[in-house]
Amino acid sequence: MWIQKEFQLKARARGFHLVTDEIVQQVPELKQFTLGLLNILIKHTSASLTINENADPTVRKDFESYFNRAIPEDEPYYLHRDEGSDDMPAHLKASVLGASLTIPITHGRLNLGVWQGIYLCEHRNYGGSRTLVITLQGETH
Repeated sequence: MWIQKEFQLKARARGFHLVTDEIVQQVPELKQFTLGLLNILIKHTSASLTINENADPTVRKDFESYFNRAIPEDEPYYLHRDEGSDDMPAHLKASVLGASLTIPITHGRLNLGVWQGIYLCEHRNYGGSRTLVITLQGETH
């Protein structure tokens, strides 16, 4: 069976946000799958997705601090400056982290580790809502 949906995450401030529950709520069909894969694509070039720590919120703050230091704003060598000083660094951060995730489905649930969650990585100061495409594939009951 294959299912595909497109939906928007609410707008969030710049930073790393745990969105696992919000995504799962959008795909109640997940419960029908005994075995499969969930693919998530973010349809933007200045935000990304990753999987990491789901318990301690300081990890998400540390991610933001690290990426801001590793990929700073206002570098003199940036040519792309049309949309503000956070735009080119946002593109770079999004490429480093990636635009899609594939997660196994086992017995109707995402088969993530105990301490893993899905992050929306918002790299713009005012990124707005973000569109995701979710594709489920696998065996159902």
